[in-house]
Amino acid sequence: MSIIPITVYGDSILRKKTEKVKYVDDELIQNIRDMFQTMRNANGIGLAANQVGLDKSVFVIDLQEVEGYEKFKPVVMINPIIVLESDEIVTIEEGCLSLPNLRADVDRPASVKVKYLSTDEQEEIIEADELFARVILHEYDHLIGKMIPDRVNENIKKKLQKQLHDISDRKVEIDYPITEK
Repeated sequence: MSIIPITVYGDSILRKKTEKVKYVDDELIQNIRDMFQTMRNANGIGLAANQVGLDKSVFVIDLQEVEGYEKFKPVVMINPIIVLESDEIVTIEEGCLSLPNLRADVDRPASVKVKYLSTDEQEEIIEADELFARVILHEYDHLIGKMIPDRVNENIKKKLQKQLHDISDRKVEIDYPITEK
């Protein structure tokens, strides 16, 4: 397993829709292992494949380090599709490994139902709420080329501009590797 540099705001791969996975092979399984290691090394709880430069519709989630989620079983979602979102909207501050040190309040549905393939190519459907739902929606956004700045109002986005510019220029201090400009 290896730690992969994380793509950051300004990297073009973060703005394009990822390619669907056609089949699960040894290379993809190794990519997924590397994604978990990279995410944990950066103290993250979710990571999409394009955040490590892979044009694949895959993300990983592990909430075990979050209070109240100690028994959470890590999840890999391949080719996820959001089937249903709740009408109830919750606003919570979010961060992102591709937006080092940036935090912003983001409105998201309180619960979600998602269909995806497991690593053994079995179709799964899961319903999630609270933090798990939020992380699914956040990582799904990455797969369709969206990020936190796309989910906030224009006033907040204007306030974030300098920080976004600094991230894009790699003028951020962080303790995990990121891609070079």
